[in-house]
Parts: sequence; C-alpha cells; structure tokens
Amino acid sequence: MSQHDYFLSCPKGLEYLLADEMVSLGMTVTRNAPAGVWGRGDLEAGYRACLWSRLANRVILHLATVDGQSGDALYDAVTAMPWEDHLDVSGRFRVAFVGRNDAIRNSQYGVQRVKDAIVDRLRKPSGIRPAVDTQDPDIGVSVRLHRGEAQIGLDLSGESLHKRGYRTEKGAAPLRENLAAALLLRAGWPEVAAGGGDFTDPMCGSGTLLIEAAMMACDMAPGLQRSQYGFSRWPGHDNRLWQQLVDDARERAQIGQRTQRSKYRGYDQNPKVIATAWRNIQRMGLEDRIHVEKRDVVEFRNESQASRGLILTNPPYGERLSEKKALGPVYEALGQGAREQAQGWRLGVFTGVPELCHGLGLRSYKQYKLFNGQLPAQLLLFEVSPDNEARVRRPGEAETVQPRIANQERADMLRNRLRKNRKQLGSWARKQGIECYRLYDADMPEFALAIDCYGDRVHVQEYAPPKSVDARAARERLGEALAVIPEVLDIEPEALVCKQRQRQAGTAQYEKQSASGDFFSVHEAGCALRVNLRDYLDTGLFLDHRPVRQWIQQQAVGKRFLNLFCYTGAATVHAGVGGASETVSVDMSKTYLNWARENLALNGLEDRHHRLIQADCLQWLQSTPRQGESGFDLIFMDPPTFSNSARMEGVLDVQRDHGLLIRQAMARLAPGGVLVFSNNFRRFRLEAELEAEFDVRDVTARTIDKDFARNPRIHRCWEIREAQNS
Repeated sequence: MSQHDYFLSCPKGLEYLLADEMVSLGMTVTRNAPAGVWGRGDLEAGYRACLWSRLANRVILHLATVDGQSGDALYDAVTAMPWEDHLDVSGRFRVAFVGRNDAIRNSQYGVQRVKDAIVDRLRKPSGIRPAVDTQDPDIGVSVRLHRGEAQIGLDLSGESLHKRGYRTEKGAAPLRENLAAALLLRAGWPEVAAGGGDFTDPMCGSGTLLIEAAMMACDMAPGLQRSQYGFSRWPGHDNRLWQQLVDDARERAQIGQRTQRSKYRGYDQNPKVIATAWRNIQRMGLEDRIHVEKRDVVEFRNESQASRGLILTNPPYGERLSEKKALGPVYEALGQGAREQAQGWRLGVFTGVPELCHGLGLRSYKQYKLFNGQLPAQLLLFEVSPDNEARVRRPGEAETVQPRIANQERADMLRNRLRKNRKQLGSWARKQGIECYRLYDADMPEFALAIDCYGDRVHVQEYAPPKSVDARAARERLGEALAVIPEVLDIEPEALVCKQRQRQAGTAQYEKQSASGDFFSVHEAGCALRVNLRDYLDTGLFLDHRPVRQWIQQQAVGKRFLNLFCYTGAATVHAGVGGASETVSVDMSKTYLNWARENLALNGLEDRHHRLIQADCLQWLQSTPRQGESGFDLIFMDPPTFSNSARMEGVLDVQRDHGLLIRQAMARLAPGGVLVFSNNFRRFRLEAELEAEFDVRDVTARTIDKDFARNPRIHRCWEIREAQNS
C-alpha cells in the first residue's frame, strides 16, 4: 500500500499520549504539534486510527501544503489540486478552516476562497458543479493555515471521534470521551484492570469515565458503534479493507467482554443524571458490567472486594472563592472515604481547582496539567496508604508558618544581608524619591524570597521550592525570615504580607487570593497608584518597570498613547500625568480594568480622553481599527509569557506569537512613533526578521534600576520604530 501523511488532532495536553497510541496502531509518528500529532502510514493505518483511537478528535489525510500568504495565492494553489480524485462533480463537500494571518484574517474568508477554488476546478461547462453541504457532505476538506502556508487534507473522521455514539444526552458539565480516556491512561487503569482491579467513580455524572474504563479494559474499539465516517463516500475508500478491520474489532470486543472480570460502580447525587448514565451504558451494551445508583459523595462507600482498584472522578468546579469553600466538604468526604475504605487503591481527581485536593488528606505523587475544553485543569494521582496521609487543609486556608528562629546562625546571615541592603538601597530610594522598591531578591540560596517595600508596608514572595527541597525545611526557613524581617525593617508583623509565587494560568492569574479589600495608595514620579498586597497574586504595580513608566511619562506630552495588556494601568497613568493628549488601554481582565479606572480617577484622568477597552489583545490587534484606535505616537506592550484564560479564543505564547503581535502593533503606530515592547520570559529570543523589518533597539540595560541590578534578567525591553528607509 502507498504511504500517506496524516494529521491527528486532539485536546491540548494529550499530544504525547496520542503519539504513543498512534505507534501502537501501526503509524509512524513524524512530529508532535500543538493539539495534534503528524504521522505516516498506509490507508489501513488511517482506518485503524479512526476505529481505535481513544484520544484523537480527527484524522486528516494530508493532501498538500500550499501557499497561503494571501487569499488569491490560496485560491490558485487549491484550484491546481486534483479534486476530481476525491469528489464527484455533483457531490457535496464541507470546508473546515483553522488559522489566520495578515492577509486571511478570519476563517469565513478562508473557507470562501477554498470553496470557490474547489467548485471552479470541478465546474462543468453545462453548469453542473459540486455543492457545499455543512450537514451531510460526501467529503470534508480540512485547511490549517499557519503564517504563509496552508495544509490541505481530507477529514476521514466525519464527526469528531470523541463522539462514540453512546452519549446522545448529557449530564451537567459533561466530560468529553477522549479526555476521559486520557485520564484513565494517565491514572494507569489498563495496568490496574489487567491485574483484576475494580473501578469506581463516586461523582459519575452521565457515566463517561465508567463507560470508557469498561471499553478500554474489554478491548472494545471506541469507533465500533459509529455508522458513518468522513471516508464513507470518498472515492478512495476501500470498503473491503474497512470491513475486515471492523470484523476484527468485533471479535476482539467479544473476547474482551468474556474474559474481563473488573467491576464498575458509579454514583451521583442527581437522579436525573443517573438515569442518563444508565441509558448511555445500555446503548454501549455494558449494563451487565456497570452499576450506577443515586448516592451523595458524603455517603461514599467502597463496595468492591478487590484488593486493588482505581477511584477516578471529576468533581464539580468552583470559580469563585465562596464556591470553592462550598466544595470543600465534597473533597473532604471523598478523601475520608478513600482513606477508610480503599487502602491499597489508587485515587485520581481531575479538577479545575487543584488546591481543593488539600482537603483529601493525601499526598499526590503525580500531577498532570490538562484542559477541560478551554479551562485549565489538573489530574492529581494518589496512592491510598497510611504512608501518604497528610493534614486536611480547607479552601482558602493557607499553610500557616509561624515566625520562629530554628537556626540562629542562618537567621543572622539573613539579618545582616537585609541591614546591608536597607542601608544601600534605602538611601538610594530616598534620594530618588522612590517609595516602592525591591529590597531583597533571593540574594542567599537559603532564603528564596523577594522582599519589596511599599512605603511602611512589606510584601514578601516565597518562590516555590523545587521538589528536591524538603517541604519542612523550606517552612522552617520561611519562619526564620518572618521573624527577622519585621525586626530589621522596624515594622509591625501585621504590616508584612507573605505569599508563595508560582506560575498561574487561565483565570487563576486574575482571581482573588483573599478578600481583604486592603487597597492603599503609593506614589511614583508624581503619580498616585493603588496597590493591594493581600488579595491578588500580584500587587498591582510591577516594580521592575519603574524606569520604563518614567520614560513613558517623559515622552508622552502631547502624544496619543496605547497600553496593550495594560494590567492596572500604571503606565497609562504615567502617560496621562506626563501630558498625553489621549490614551487607550486594552486588557482582557475586567478586574484589572476596574483597577486601572480607579488609578486614572485618583490622578484626575477620568475624562473621555482616557479610554479603557476590555478585549483579548490578540483579537483586538487583528480586528479592523475603529475610529481613534490607530495612529498612536507611543505604544507600550508587555504581554504575559503564557496565557490560556477561558476568555481568550486561543492560547498566547509570547515566544511563538511576539512577531505577529509586534507587527500588528506597529500597524497602529503613527509616522515617527515608537513601540516599547517588554516581556519577562527568561529564555526569550527576539525574532531575527523583526530586526530586518524595523529599527529595533535593545534598551534593557536602561530599564533596570539599582534595586533589580542583581537580577538583570527580570525583563527584556526594546524600542521599535519604522526603519529609516521604509
């Protein structure tokens, strides 16, 4: 058989699992891609992927990679392809288009150009031509546009492969079938089932985890129930080969169901959802193997007699702090039931609020970062045994560390360093009129802290220790720091706020850590700015950007200023106080835009000349500018390193996306204007092509003040202008 290239798409985070699965199905994996895998194999390998993949969304038979730099180039390239090999002149087809670039800015336009090309290629002089049918096409055409290239393929799947055919109705917040299969694989269910273990889901919803677990253990092909695929009416379809694969799959399923002995139990507090789960189980023919019943998790009992097994569940999520606290008893009941009745078993919890797992009273031995749709989530795995038990911690309850000196010599080292820094940096800050500055930044490896002074208050961030550092030792050192800092800085202990700094994703980067409402004002170069040391991950003011803000203030007089990813609007305030004629600030977070509004009002800048726009900056830059949304003299852009918030259409990766961001921002500049681009990704490399297109100057050294001199990689900063010869 001839060999083909395939692209198999999957949910984000499952790429490596899918690659392993493709190898097991006879396909050679050539490379991984975001949310997918490229592979090579014959037609049988493609069919096997459609029938047997538990993880893929779609199987795309790659036809060609063509020029996609413009709509006309794409049309010409698609017209040149031999569509008569794939579609009858009177047939029906559908086009799915993903991606955009500077010329093809939305998927509808891309679909239209590809559709026109295929129709014009096949149109007969008599007027007979293929028709577009989005509901029941003969073939599905897939187009994936990345920068200047378009990958054209045939969708062999038809409907997404996660639709197995058993779930025609849903419980609340259903888990997709291929994500459920991934959770089972990550939790080691095939090995547990092979050893005779049982499976339990105490919050089973519509039964997806139960059904996928049984199908996996019984060697049932996930695509066996489907009657229609994307290749069913494709001229290249080999029906004889396909039927051989289907017959083999049916035989394997019969053998698996005869020999597999695991038992499956599911519970849920909602009787309507249990009824839905039971109908799903019946559609899959597993009613003699899976038992479900109405039961609240607080009444959880492990009724299995097996010495080993897997409890795997997807509890409800809570977005707000109050909702998380309400869910605390659910996790506590689950943990108590597992500890009391499932010793020797494995527990897996898939959740969008992993901090709630502190209520389980168990130490997790493995965590996997995944996505449930657009929501970031984690799968946490636990071995249920006395050795792994931990103190139950409730939502919002910080792990209390008391100020206490355990090692006097070590504490003296920190005390001396803080006194030295305070003498040098404090004197410098007073002379410069700087009220907020960094006093200490992990100067000593024993104390991995950042200590920032905000007037007469102190903000301490403990960098999360690596797994190689004993947690008890880290808490002991933090306790020593909390005892020493108020003494050296001559403040009351209540004026010190301590947090642990970790990478945040999605809504966590905007979410309140507590709800004290303790805002107060600080001053910087004649600007008043509101900060909050307690309630959020960050304080509202990035201290390392102080020189950048002051430069903007000095340059802003009479100019139109744009602040992208504006956060709390501190740079906008500096521009306004510096005399900017107009400012526009864009951010996705309503929380931070409200904060920016308060900062502007605090400085008398709340008139119509200072606009705030809530939008995803990527989408806003790609959109057609409205009146007043271009022709800026000065633009400041400081994007996050990575963002996958549910409010975003896609995922922002500053290393991957900065070229597009910069080019689109430059398109909003007035002649003679300047873009100030900054980011704090330590391994960041500026795209070389940008330096050929624009006048690019690295001004990082000028933007690092004395208090950050020990950490000059805290950020990178460039001034970018139009090239002189353009």
